Amino acid sequence: MLEATLAYLRQGGWVMLPLVAVSLVMWTLILERWQVLRGLVRGDLDLTATLAVVRGETPPPESSGLRSRLVRSFHEQRSGRARIDREILAQCGRDLDRDLDDRHAAIAVLAAVAPLLGLLGTVLGMVETFQVIADFGTGNARALAGGISVALVTTQTGLLVAIPGLLFSKRLHNNAETLRLRLAETTRMLDRDLGRLALTGGER
Repeated sequence: MLEATLAYLRQGGWVMLPLVAVSLVMWTLILERWQVLRGLVRGDLDLTATLAVVRGETPPPESSGLRSRLVRSFHEQRSGRARIDREILAQCGRDLDRDLDDRHAAIAVLAAVAPLLGLLGTVLGMVETFQVIADFGTGNARALAGGISVALVTTQTGLLVAIPGLLFSKRLHNNAETLRLRLAETTRMLDRDLGRLALTGGER
């Protein structure tokens, strides 16, 4: 298996090295983001429990869920004054919102770079093929096969890297958008609660 893989990589020439590097980095980022986003969903608080934490009725949770992180961050920074706390809550929400998009752009760029590297290999392979034809004509089948192999193998590898990468990038983006809606809903609810406290003149 290893020998077959190495032989396949050699057929594509030096372009296979950056293609393999792009693939490894891209999948590392995809797996990392997948784990992070799953952690923001798993074991998270419901709205009632979130509200109870903000009101001081229960202690902040230690879980890694989205609402848990929001209320924990808010609890660490809150001033005890409702009007100021609303601004602190909004900032905590913005910080979490930015984290949801972390590395997504890098994954999309890497997925887009892969087919371009494959195209570069195609061009190099065709140049090599035409050079062989110019030097030896069409009688040297082995030399012609070398250039064609570079062209086809790099194109195939670029697509094999890019297509799953784009699909997972889209899936991660959709998951992040779902979490963003949950974050916005939670922030609005907590802000209304703090707003009612400010109107009544209460302090925490």
